[in-house]
This record gives sequence, structure tokens and C-alpha cells, in this order.
Amino acid sequence: MEPYRIKVVEPIPQPTRQQREEALKRVHYNLFDLRAEEVTIDLLTDSGTGALSAAQLAAGMAGDESYSGSRSFYRFHEAVTELTGYAHILPAHQGRAAERILFSTLLEPGRIVLANTHFDTTRANVELAGAEARDLPCAEARNLDSPAPFKGNIDLDALTATLAGPDGSRVAMVVMTITNNGGGGQPVSMDNLKRTSALCRQYGVPFFLDAARFAENAWLVTRHEAAYRDRTPRQVAEEAFRLADGCMMSAKKDAIVHIGGFIGLNDPELAQRCELLLIATEGFATYGGLAGRDLDMMAQGLTEVTEPSYLAERADVAAHLAHRVRAAGVDIIEPPGMHALYLNAGRLLPHIPPHHFPGHALACQLYLEGGIRSAELGSLYLGEEDEQGNPVKSAPYELVRLALPRRVYTRSHYDHVGDTLARIAKRADSVHGFRIVEQSPILRHFRATLAPVPVES
Repeated sequence: MEPYRIKVVEPIPQPTRQQREEALKRVHYNLFDLRAEEVTIDLLTDSGTGALSAAQLAAGMAGDESYSGSRSFYRFHEAVTELTGYAHILPAHQGRAAERILFSTLLEPGRIVLANTHFDTTRANVELAGAEARDLPCAEARNLDSPAPFKGNIDLDALTATLAGPDGSRVAMVVMTITNNGGGGQPVSMDNLKRTSALCRQYGVPFFLDAARFAENAWLVTRHEAAYRDRTPRQVAEEAFRLADGCMMSAKKDAIVHIGGFIGLNDPELAQRCELLLIATEGFATYGGLAGRDLDMMAQGLTEVTEPSYLAERADVAAHLAHRVRAAGVDIIEPPGMHALYLNAGRLLPHIPPHHFPGHALACQLYLEGGIRSAELGSLYLGEEDEQGNPVKSAPYELVRLALPRRVYTRSHYDHVGDTLARIAKRADSVHGFRIVEQSPILRHFRATLAPVPVES
């Protein structure tokens, strides 16, 4: 059962099928542009969408809104320092702000960033700094059906070859995303983290964690890595942070807050340069663009998120939804993670070619059928087409992510998702694809407008 009881509730919108059809047309089939009041179950993201605890709200009421040196900052600083062990902590208003500050300071044109998998904004911030984002996922990640427990790992052989090869001198940093959001929400083992850390030290390359879901990664380590089965998630997380030279974190995930993030660093010179950019673009170094109450709620959330009872229930909810999705006849990336399930839209909709975006087609159908909003992670996100709409590059897999907000939906809500998918799967061959009408040069999936492509008879 859920390890909490519900104190405050919010009505769920229940627009009719006709209203949902009209809404999709109005937003040119881009689910990001739907109004929240038009969505029944919102699984677009787990970022900033969690429910605050009573303790977090109480901490927020004690927030000190002083511009400089507030009590809230020092409470936040103490909580983050105890967790991570880093010498320098800089608050930021969210993860992509932390990315921008760190990458703008550390990267130069022509440099390379290696990662297990870059997610969308991380890749964009690397490229905006003039560097190349290069992914090195482990071999097990290529088998979507494999139950291998650590498919979020980086490929150590490929990492070694790159660091020792002709491009080695161009590598500016190695980033490990835990859990691997762009790789199906799969965890990274402590063994892989240790080996990556040792390689980075050997070749003199800074090693950073993208730590948005550090607690969920730690929980899965305690479940599946023999050497850590007697450790607590908090102990695993503390060790993971200390294997890296620093981290960037969106606190909107595993600090269970609506806004916030931070950069953790050991290098004093790099920290000073980042702090100057932070002050110029975000806010003074003791608030980083946040209200004092946000800093206090982050500090409390970072304590709550490593509680075993919370993490066990989070994993159980994901497993419950995975069971319902499989029962509906829809395949997912196995094994199911914790923050999201990734539907194999390409397998469900083989009649839709990649350049007509089967993942986006399934996401739109989920909204039409059940008022469920989700996110495509396929060729709309990663692909490229020429001016005539012909494919130049397609994604390796056509996926739809069902992100699970923290402490928001119950099992009956997720049963509705399973029932909706079952209805879609029964007539999957009637689902049509889409074409792009307009798009932006980067992160096109956020702002693209689309139009339906009729199913060929």
C-alpha cells in the first residue's frame, strides 16, 4: 500500500472525446501545447509534477527570503553537502539551468562530451556550447526485451577506446545519467560507476553525474547488485556521488519539488567560474533564482526521497502499471524502471514508417482515447527529414514515455491507462501517422506543428 495518506485532493478534468478531438486540432497535434485542464491523466513528465509532503510545506513556510545568505540557503547547503560530499554547492532554478552554467563554463567548440545517454536538454546545452554530445550506451541496452538489470550502464570498452584514441584529447567531460532517462529509465550499476570513475581519473577527464533520479537508481542497485543488497538507498547514493568530480541535478525529480536544482563541484577554480556566471544570469550565489521556501522544500525532499518505504512503493506502482500494459498487449522496454514506462510504439504500429512518427501517433491516440498525455521518444525527437519530408535519420526505436509523477496518481488511475491501451491495441492498424508542418532547429518536438497522414488501405 502507499506509505502515506492523502490530505488534499484536486478534481481531475474529464473532457469528452469531442472536446479532446477539438483540442488536438487546435494545438496542431503537439501534446505539449494542450492546456492542463484538457488532460485527464498527465504522464508527460515526472519533472516538477510530484505532490509535496506536509513536512515540505511546513519547511516552505519557514523560508527566509533574504537576498543574500538566507537561513534557507544554509539549510539547503547542509542537506546537499551531507548527501553528496561536494565542496561547492550552487543552487539553480532547475536542471537545465545547471547544465547551461556548467557546460558554458567547462566546454569549448570542438570538444566532446561522452555519456551513457544524453537526454534532450542536456544534448541541446552541449551543442549550444559548440561541443559534440556522444552517447556510449552498453550493449545490453540494444535489446529492449532483455531483463538485464543495468541497461543504463555506459559501454566501458567504447569509453576506453575513445579516451585512449585520437579523439581522447578532445573529451572535455564524461556524464553519467542516473537513471538513464534517454535509455529507457534503466539504472546504472555501482560497478559501472566505479570503473567509469577510474577510467576518468586515469585519463584526466572530469566525471560528472546527471543526478536527477539518484535515489531511484540507488534503490534499484540495492535490489539487483549483490554487493549492495545490505546497504540502504541513502548509503548507495552517498557513495555514488563521491565517485564523481561533481554533479548537476534537476531537483524537480528526486527532491520532489516543483522547481529547483543545483550544481555540486569539488574543483574550486571551476566552482568560482560557475558562480560568476550564476550570479550574472540566475541570481546571487545563495539563492540561484529560487525563493527561500524552494530551498527549504528541496532540503526536506532530499531527505524523504531516500526513505525505503517511499522507494518501495514507487517501484511497486511502476510494476503494477507494467503488468497492466503487458496485459493490454503492448510491449515495453524491459525491465520496467521507476520513473517511467517506455512503450514500444514501433512494434505496436508497424504499418507507420519512422518518418510518420509511430511514437507520436500512439501518444496522440492515448490522448484521444483516454485523455492521457505522454511524451514521444522516437523519430520526432531524434530523427531528421529533408525538405520533402523524406527520412534522413530515424531514431533507433520508436517509443512513448509514460512518466509517473511522484505521489500523485493511485493504482486505479494507472488501471485507466492500461484499459485505454488495451482498446488501442485491439485496433492498432487503424492508427494513422503524422507529418511535420513546421519545426524549430533544435528540440523540435517541443514546438513542432503536425498534421495527420491517412492510413494507407
